[in-house]
Amino acid sequence: MRLLLTSTALAMLTLAASPNASAQTPSCTNTVGMVVSLTGAAGRYGQAASKSVELAFNELNKAAGAQGIAGCKLAFDLRDAQSQGSVAVDQARQLVDLKKVPAIIGGIISSVSVPMVTSVTAPAGVVQISPASSTPSLTTLAVEGKTKGWFFRTITSDALQGTAAAKYALDQGMTTLSIIHVNNDFGVNMVNEFRRAYLGLGGKIIDVTPYNPEQSSYNAEVTKTIKNEPPALYFIGYPGDGTTIVRTWIQQGGTKRILLNDGMNAADFIKGVGPQYLTEAFGTSSGTTTTPSTEYFAKAYPAMSGGFDAGAPAADRAFDAAAILGLAIAQAGKFESAAIRDAIRKVTEPGGEVVYASPQGFARALQLIKDKKPVRYVGVIGAVQFDKNGDIAGPFRTWRITKGEVTTVGQISTEDVQAIQVKLTK
Repeated sequence: MRLLLTSTALAMLTLAASPNASAQTPSCTNTVGMVVSLTGAAGRYGQAASKSVELAFNELNKAAGAQGIAGCKLAFDLRDAQSQGSVAVDQARQLVDLKKVPAIIGGIISSVSVPMVTSVTAPAGVVQISPASSTPSLTTLAVEGKTKGWFFRTITSDALQGTAAAKYALDQGMTTLSIIHVNNDFGVNMVNEFRRAYLGLGGKIIDVTPYNPEQSSYNAEVTKTIKNEPPALYFIGYPGDGTTIVRTWIQQGGTKRILLNDGMNAADFIKGVGPQYLTEAFGTSSGTTTTPSTEYFAKAYPAMSGGFDAGAPAADRAFDAAAILGLAIAQAGKFESAAIRDAIRKVTEPGGEVVYASPQGFARALQLIKDKKPVRYVGVIGAVQFDKNGDIAGPFRTWRITKGEVTTVGQISTEDVQAIQVKLTK
């Protein structure tokens, strides 16, 4: 992991030290914080996300040239949350109290983002933008006034994804199943949302088994679930633990009909379990609307990511979070929390000239901002607009694992999901 941290730092130093860059970039630096899981259960998410932020900031700096972003070069101070809320809080507090950052990108998982926003960023009045924390609890906290308007996320809430997963399961003939889920805020809330929709649509759940992350063995959880011989399994978790659990499941003779959550569409998971055992594995993820930004990212990211492809969990949404934050700093015209918070909505609102991710797209966006003209960034995941709770709405991608690769098979629109939810409340 030291290699990853060092490479990120070196990338920023190299940008500043290269002959061309030194002539085109200002001497001062505006540094935001980034607190993501680089190790632990969600480590791969954070590693992929950190490279996305590096790419976005590099391109923004190049586009800004000597004028900079709010007069300075953009950089980020990367911290490892270790997939633990307490560690994330400590790291965020150091960034806020000692480094005086006005904004933090992170966390990756909900059990990290929730304590960060309630204990550090909201009380301190610091912007927090998460690329992957999807728990409905964050919406609840916003409604209750506990995020104080400082929290944003570039992923849809599990309140919608649970419904999409329920519909997709039933569409695949999974009318009866058991659930194994990570025992944290994300896993518990995902189960609750899925169960409400799945049962309401006519499905049957045999049992629900939680697991604690980073155990050496999950034999007990698998044995408990498999004894009831469920015809399908819904696994909710992360690739690291998920590899061990699903491999154990297969070894004990469990069904190969498996439904997976968004973060499980990972190459490491497929390779670790064995693609031959995942021919009946399906899943849902927050969807994307293909744009020129999507096409740019698909080419630019793998070339610099050190092994991650453009479909790596959290990669696309982390890029958009960084791009939106960088453009908001430019829109604000100053490196100050409240101004950045207010500018985030301005650079994503309908009505402005649409700009896309790329060196040319960012240059155009910065020129529009300089000319005091409205701009709307349409990113890798498509056009987003933040509601009063800092949430976005969007479609959901349905996929399955075919020949060892995640293959998109369809999409469930936001309107379809919301129609189901309305139906279930009647």
